[in-house]
Amino acid sequence: MTDSETIARVLDAAERRRLERRRFLRTASAAGLAIGGSSLLAACGSGDKNKAPTPTPTPSGSPTPTPSATVTYTDADVLAFALNFEYLEAQFYLHAAFGSGLDASLTKGATDTDTAGAVTGGKKVAFADDVIAQYAREIAADERAHVAFLRTQLGTAVIPQPAINIDGGASGAFTAAARGAGLVGSSGTFDPYASDENFLLAAFLLEDIGPTAYRGGLAAMSNAVMVEAATGIMATESYHAGLIRSTIYASGDSTLIGNANKLSNWRDSLDGTSDDDRVLDGSGGASQIAPNDPQNAIIYARTPGQVLNILFQSANAVTKGGFFPNGIKGKITTSDGAAPSAG
Repeated sequence: MTDSETIARVLDAAERRRLERRRFLRTASAAGLAIGGSSLLAACGSGDKNKAPTPTPTPSGSPTPTPSATVTYTDADVLAFALNFEYLEAQFYLHAAFGSGLDASLTKGATDTDTAGAVTGGKKVAFADDVIAQYAREIAADERAHVAFLRTQLGTAVIPQPAINIDGGASGAFTAAARGAGLVGSSGTFDPYASDENFLLAAFLLEDIGPTAYRGGLAAMSNAVMVEAATGIMATESYHAGLIRSTIYASGDSTLIGNANKLSNWRDSLDGTSDDDRVLDGSGGASQIAPNDPQNAIIYARTPGQVLNILFQSANAVTKGGFFPNGIKGKITTSDGAAPSAG
């Protein structure tokens, strides 16, 4: 079977899943995103990932914004924030699995002049393990479907794809993360497309963000239909995260597991004072597949500001950097700026 046939089959399956998800949303028209304004108190301002601090949208160009007044956002604003992350995931997985990214029709804004940002980096992985290759193709199709689904729900409020950096070169976002986490030295590079192991580490870096981000955003949403939609996406993202964590742990490769743990600690060093991000192996090397709290086994929440701390790769309050060199689109644009934890 040719690559083109494989891509067509996978994306056709994704389209069928997307249509099934849309059935229960037929009562919510795209224009229905003039949904009542829900108060998003979870945007910026606290290192406690399970509480809702004060957001601080800041105009682009302000390098060190200061969290201050409460700002009210709509459910559409929350979904638009999520769409930025889905663009990033879709571009990474589609490039890794198939060698090309999203169709242009899935990246532009509401008007033809609202153009998408460029994608830097990305290439097909020459997978050695066919099972991991299948995982990559399935997740890529899911992420593409998430993009299409959120775009449909946003309707005329849809945002274009921001500029995205998924490069593994010297100036790439994955390299910067690997340097920050200690996977490579200060002058080393990390190519997420070079091997199965590197792909898994890059996927691990991104995947644990999704479920915690959706949990944080769900608390701020008020429309029942949209809450159900976001909950469904969160569940799918949780499957992805659990799969990647399980695959790395089951490899038994101490170097691979150790590098994943370094990435976990790096994420935790950026997004606040509490130590919530869990490594793959706990006491005595026991598996830790779900990044949840030990007492209640409930996954913790990241505020949008804390999510952006990781994606912008900064513990400070900033509006761009890392995977989004020019920032993200929408009204929620500023990282939290909380003091980092000790890791």
